[in-house]
Amino acid sequence: MKPDAVAALLPPSLLQGWPASLQLAYARDGARTVPVLRRHSGPLRVQKHFIGADGSCEHIIVHPPGGVAGGDSLTLDIALQAGSEVLLTSPGAAKWYDGFGRQARQHISIRQAAGSVLAWLPQETILFDGADVRFASCAQLAGDARLLWGDVVCLGRPAANLLYRRGCWRQQADIYRDGRLIYSERTVLPADSHLLQSPVGLGGHSVVATLLWAGPALPPALHDAVLALPVAGCAAASQLDDIWLARFVGDGAEAALAWLRAARHLIHPFTHGRPAHAPRIWAT
Repeated sequence: MKPDAVAALLPPSLLQGWPASLQLAYARDGARTVPVLRRHSGPLRVQKHFIGADGSCEHIIVHPPGGVAGGDSLTLDIALQAGSEVLLTSPGAAKWYDGFGRQARQHISIRQAAGSVLAWLPQETILFDGADVRFASCAQLAGDARLLWGDVVCLGRPAANLLYRRGCWRQQADIYRDGRLIYSERTVLPADSHLLQSPVGLGGHSVVATLLWAGPALPPALHDAVLALPVAGCAAASQLDDIWLARFVGDGAEAALAWLRAARHLIHPFTHGRPAHAPRIWAT
């Protein structure tokens, strides 16, 4: 049965999807960063926050249903006041399921005041066969605000013979500094695209990881150290005018996360002024 025919059999409540939104804001309080706004609608929220010994705030974003279906939408609005420092992550893989012809969406809006630092480091995102998704993110940075963005996208689960044969991965990302666009990327990758196999695309691989730094240019020695990391796949990095961008292409989420976290560990003393620590949730 075709996906649109299956969708026609679903009750109206499921056809409408399940919207969810989360608003988070943070401020500096002495030597610590504390949450000053936490508002949610629908199944999207955060667990109790943690304050590290360095004064930064760590929040774990949770989507209790355990997966996103066709028609669902997730909206996150994140604001950091001057001087605040935040790490946002997730407790496990984000699973986007067969939409049966209906698109699912996620939109992330970030606003950072001068002197703030945000690390966006969720665990992997898995697109299951039939998932038609649109991811959009927009970051507005003021002054010397800094952003470290890492993500991993898995097209199906080939190791379990769950291939990504239907659907489409759409992703757009824009970063502005003081109103000037400094980074813009668009991805449109249908499941039947020749780019999945092409050497100018994914070259037959199914997992893509990205680590992006919007801040002062990385020293050449650090850039070279990231390029020298052992990798179970392919990886590269570029220092652009306003952005440092590193990318991994391979065949497993574990390999992608290992590379991303190793790269973060290398550059963290430069980006954050101290050695990196791993959020406790990553060890569970």
